[in-house]
Amino acid sequence: MDNQKRNFMDLSHIPWGEVKNHDYDVVVLPWGAIEPHNLHLPYITDCILSYEIAIYSAKIAYEKSNTKSMVMPPVYFGAQNPGQWNKPFCIHTRIETQKAILTDIVSSLHGQGFRKLVIVNGHGGNSFKPLIRDLAVTYPDFYIVAIDWFGFIPTEGYFEEKPDDHAGEQETSVMLHYHPELVDMNEAGSGKVNPLRMNALQNKTGWMPRNWDEVTTDTGIGNPKKSTAEKGKVYAEKVAERIAGLLTELKDYTV
Repeated sequence: MDNQKRNFMDLSHIPWGEVKNHDYDVVVLPWGAIEPHNLHLPYITDCILSYEIAIYSAKIAYEKSNTKSMVMPPVYFGAQNPGQWNKPFCIHTRIETQKAILTDIVSSLHGQGFRKLVIVNGHGGNSFKPLIRDLAVTYPDFYIVAIDWFGFIPTEGYFEEKPDDHAGEQETSVMLHYHPELVDMNEAGSGKVNPLRMNALQNKTGWMPRNWDEVTTDTGIGNPKKSTAEKGKVYAEKVAERIAGLLTELKDYTV
């Protein structure tokens, strides 16, 4: 797969001389965050996984339907909770900043003639719906679809541990599939989750940002100990197939 994915749909690894030889149907934008991921995963786990899922999805869409997608380099800046942004080198990006980044990307692409963008999001703290609604007013002929790659296929039957919200079995398994060299399972914490102090928040009557220092001691939420590369491979393939189907449908979508 490594030799195949470094192709004309991966902007991180090709020059203008290759780009100009192709017409592209859809632009794919991985989006992650910079934050601790328990004790065994890299800070940019969300960026790496959203990028790898995007590349694999584009490859499947091209092979099955000749849909040509350009996968952009990932955006590294995500929104963080209290108890996260006090950790060294964890970067909290305000919604105004994210909106400015996305607006500049859309403005650039629109001016170049592109009209379809898929955001493959890898960070649970990111929320793109209000940004996309605002951009639809400014660019009514530009279609944006946002995907949380980790959220639209239930994890039951793929992974065992619950809860599994951050740096747990799901993320760790997919990272073991794509980049085992970046995972140190000997250092992995338990990802034990402490309940929220307010019952109304615990039972989801209301919402406020969780204080990471109160709910976890190792920055993980979910036990990664049962993670395997095989689990990650099976799950990532199902996710990529679904996203590839979206890319194919979006290729021919018009209002």
